[in-house]
Amino acid sequence: MEGRNQTSVTEFILIGLTRNPKLQIPLFVLFLMVYIITLLGNISITVATKLDSRLQTPMYFFLFHLSFLDICYSSVITPKTLQTLLAEQKIISLLGCALQMFFFAWFATTEAFLLAVMAYDRYVAICNPLLYPVIMSRRLCIQMLSAAYLGGFCNSVVQTVCIFHLSYCGPNVIDHYFCDAPPLLLLTCSDPFICVLALFIFVGFNCTSTFVPILVSYTFILSNILKIRSAEGRRKAFNTCASHFTAVMIFFGTLVFMYLRPASSYSMEQDRVVSVFYAVLIPMLNPLIYSLRNKDVKAALLKVWKQFFTAVRGVIK
Repeated sequence: MEGRNQTSVTEFILIGLTRNPKLQIPLFVLFLMVYIITLLGNISITVATKLDSRLQTPMYFFLFHLSFLDICYSSVITPKTLQTLLAEQKIISLLGCALQMFFFAWFATTEAFLLAVMAYDRYVAICNPLLYPVIMSRRLCIQMLSAAYLGGFCNSVVQTVCIFHLSYCGPNVIDHYFCDAPPLLLLTCSDPFICVLALFIFVGFNCTSTFVPILVSYTFILSNILKIRSAEGRRKAFNTCASHFTAVMIFFGTLVFMYLRPASSYSMEQDRVVSVFYAVLIPMLNPLIYSLRNKDVKAALLKVWKQFFTAVRGVIK
């Protein structure tokens, strides 16, 4: 069949997180709580990094955008997931499916590139602390951030065009809770070889261009930390990058398990469980990681919430 403009499917049916009706209400409550915590945590960090004078450095400039991306890509997935948990007909239109895939791929890939940029920032801060303000200039920060967003956008365009260029003329039930490439490829009545090859090339490039800089940066960081003679000096240097390193391990560890596990152990049910972690839980964990392990962020967040509750009390009175 030709893949161009010959699709008879105008909507898809999402299986959702579970087929067990007894679990749908508890999962709805759980995911709603996670989403609320995600929004509150990430919005708090974006406000704190903008208002607190101590957080006007490149590290917190990137942290602002990390929180912004977490808000965006969790909002692409979670509201629709909450709706499908309660709805009898778990339907998403063809256009809605394409838009969901496009924005999720854009924000998630941009976050991967941003974590690589933040690794370079930590490398400069630890290995070249005296030159840090010079190297990490405002102009360079904006250029690297723009490159991260552009890289995510290009990957998203390629992935979405590849997937929705195919024909969908038969089954329209997606064995997932959101529109992702693997379950959609199982439904196409076109030959997906070229699409899969293009996705493999782009995913491989993205993984290499994000993971390699992170690996190289942390190799130099670790080497530099081990050269510090005092235990206190090593502790301070490690604390400088501990939050980012934790976020990197969680994000990329999940993706490695997702895409590099043996094909014989692959199942859509396992795929759903793992994707919950990187699509729903990681955006909630990032603000907790950065606030718990960073005294400046913790102090700024306490200040923001104190001002918020003071303003609320003033309005009530």
